[in-house]
Amino acid sequence: MRARPVPLSYIIRNLWVRRVTTLLTALGMALVVYVFATVLMMGQGIEATLVATGQDDNVMVLRKGAGAEINSGIAREQAAVIESLPGIATDGLGRKLLSREPVVLNSLPKRGSGKLSNVTVRGTSVQGLALRPQVRFIEGRMFRPGTSEIVTGRAVAQGFEGAGLGETLRFAGRDWHVVGVFDAGRSAFDSEIWGDADQMMPAFRRQMFSSVVFKLADPAGFEAVRDRIDRDPRLLLEAKPEVRFYADQSEMLATFIRVLGLSLSIIFSIGAVVGAMITMFGSVASRVGEIGTLRALGFRRSAVLMAFMGESLLLSLVGGVIGLAAASLMQTVNISTVNFQTFSELAFQFTLTPAIAVQTLLFALAMGLVGGFVPAWRAARLKIVDCLREA
Repeated sequence: MRARPVPLSYIIRNLWVRRVTTLLTALGMALVVYVFATVLMMGQGIEATLVATGQDDNVMVLRKGAGAEINSGIAREQAAVIESLPGIATDGLGRKLLSREPVVLNSLPKRGSGKLSNVTVRGTSVQGLALRPQVRFIEGRMFRPGTSEIVTGRAVAQGFEGAGLGETLRFAGRDWHVVGVFDAGRSAFDSEIWGDADQMMPAFRRQMFSSVVFKLADPAGFEAVRDRIDRDPRLLLEAKPEVRFYADQSEMLATFIRVLGLSLSIIFSIGAVVGAMITMFGSVASRVGEIGTLRALGFRRSAVLMAFMGESLLLSLVGGVIGLAAASLMQTVNISTVNFQTFSELAFQFTLTPAIAVQTLLFALAMGLVGGFVPAWRAARLKIVDCLREA
């Protein structure tokens, strides 16, 4: 004869009868779940921000071994050789879609606090703007070549003094007038300042470009272009798809945040598991008579075990849903951190994905499984006679 399971309504009723204790335990689990989910959302947000910065048909060329643009150097002669390569796309006027770009860090005071933070300053051109179709101006216009005009990303304009439309920034010994603010679709460009490359080079006393970016006429031709660059003895340079370059940029920072956050989540989860275990032990102690009655009615030890495990898992699921719901509200928050690769400030948003939601709920259920197993095992091992005697 197959063992009868304890009805689900019985499990839910027992949690509802002890609703105050149930809610407090669930809230303790929800706090841990909230931390777990926000850590995953933060890592995902950083990756999404940096990966969205690149275009599939753009190629990034840097000095071999350079992990970031600020560590790279490309001589003018090398840039000219790259521009002469076949396979580079052109615009409607026949100009090659290629941009030679110096990239430097500059410290600026943040709005409100006045605290200094590094901002990426990029020298670019009209072709550079054409290479980034996700960039659109929300205020003002593009800078004019040959002038001390600059444009700022949305995050920079909002977060730094003097970076808004019509304001003036002073760096590199010159005054730079902000004539436009752009939105880069939540990519890393939102955290940059752009100006004319030919003006930025002498202002920062740079003799070399940091990178050369160009668009492929045929995305399938990347391997051929890379091989030409690798074989040319004049070019000690490395070419990468722009998407791959920015994905690599996100890896270190996202991994660090995940490892640190998950370590904290595991430490906090110990307290939540202990809380769930205490709650379930209290439930077993107060329901010894009920357990004896269930056994006397023909429910086997395994049914009692599953009933108490069901209570623990349902309790953890409630906590998981509450914690996940609270974490989802973080998607409305804009936050910034320092990118370890560039040492500049990077603005991003928390990003919740279906995979993160599933991982979060599984984490909550795992806490319920660990916290509920020992009390459930204790309840299943009680003898009918002892239960009825104590009742």
